[in-house]
Amino acid sequence: MKNHYSLVIIGAGPAGMSAAVEAANHGIDVALLDEQEVPGGQIYRAMESIPPERAKLLGSEYLHGEKLVTELRNASIDYFPGTQVWSLNEKLEIGLLHHDKTAMISADQVILANGAIERPVPFPGWTLPGVMNAGAGQILLKSHGIVPKDGVVLAGSGPLLLLLAWQYHHAGVKIKALLDLTPMQNHLRALPHLPRALLAGHYLSKGMAYKKDLKQAGIGTLHNVSNLVARGQSKLDTISFKHSGQIHSIETDLLLIHFGVIPHTQLSRAAGCQHQWNPSQQCWTPGLNKWGSSSINRILIAGDGAGIGGARTAEHAGRLAAFQALYKLGKITRTERKQLARKDRKWMREERHIRPFLEAFFHIPEKLLKVPDDNTLVCRCEEVTAGEIRSAVHAGHSDSNQVKFLTRCGMGPCQGRQCAEAVSHIIADANGDNKPQELYRGRAPVTPLTLGQLASLFPEEQE
Repeated sequence: MKNHYSLVIIGAGPAGMSAAVEAANHGIDVALLDEQEVPGGQIYRAMESIPPERAKLLGSEYLHGEKLVTELRNASIDYFPGTQVWSLNEKLEIGLLHHDKTAMISADQVILANGAIERPVPFPGWTLPGVMNAGAGQILLKSHGIVPKDGVVLAGSGPLLLLLAWQYHHAGVKIKALLDLTPMQNHLRALPHLPRALLAGHYLSKGMAYKKDLKQAGIGTLHNVSNLVARGQSKLDTISFKHSGQIHSIETDLLLIHFGVIPHTQLSRAAGCQHQWNPSQQCWTPGLNKWGSSSINRILIAGDGAGIGGARTAEHAGRLAAFQALYKLGKITRTERKQLARKDRKWMREERHIRPFLEAFFHIPEKLLKVPDDNTLVCRCEEVTAGEIRSAVHAGHSDSNQVKFLTRCGMGPCQGRQCAEAVSHIIADANGDNKPQELYRGRAPVTPLTLGQLASLFPEEQE
């Protein structure tokens, strides 16, 4: 690994891979850093090692990633898997952990392509062993072919639930229930966006095909579910929920939940990039221009880390960011940048036709985001409840950082990944604001480091 690169790309999902290949093909020195051991990101995870029958099970969208991974392997790129990036600043100094050793490198341009995380939505019992994110279940399926042995309940809101139910069904998993917490009024919310969504009708037809397959197998979806509660002493044993005015319960030792995904903004916030509230996606997203440039001139952001658009959109956005980096580095002219970007812009517009419909249809109910139950644990690491957060606001601590200072929420090992969004909604509700509070102030290290790892930055210094 060199100390300096013309371009450093963080994240080897669809955006990072396409950006790296495009930049390398234009002859610049590129470093691609990724915390996974193999390229592909979450969507194309384990692409190089997955058995053919399992790859087929995951569907055509997964198989699309094979070409991207192959192109990456054939390009002249300094690729560093198993690498955690724990720091990025406005000077484009990058702190990383590779093979258990810390290092600092720098770059002329940086593209952040570190993707998305599942939206954390606290509800009663969500911290019990046996309650997991649906994305974790899909990781186990993709990487190792591991599926639930004794059946599973899937609950929440978002397209991933339907996809995972379909994948599990074809893998022989018993689906005990598929609970959709999307409120019925979202159908009306989404209706004005349907004509545009039909321009990307392949997404709609694929979803309908999944539903048809599941229905023929006797796996129906309960819609307009509310009041989800996970119950158990030391682990999950039962869930309860409200449907059609009645309270129902199901015995299960595994509940997979999903409430959509949000941009992974830890690094962009720590670097000082400006962010803005996105009401349609119900999350904070980086402020970017059409090329992916952030408020810090030489930091670009592409893919779902810039705003949720899906794997195909991320791929095109990665190339656009690469064209911008090449232009800034003087490798291509403004006219060449425009010509190179024409096809990707067209394809990206076509891919985005579906987004307004999906964002309206799967809009998370405000009362679910604001966690009405004071006893619900919000910060898992520091065991801070919704009631304690509200008490801090009522005592005069009116923003996320003040509440963090008073209660320690967001100061645990996950550094706010699992609570920042929920805390911002609770504070806004307690303040009577419509727009959620800004998230915690980001600081390095954004991933945990041991003192020994940090000290290895200075091998010449002794006690």
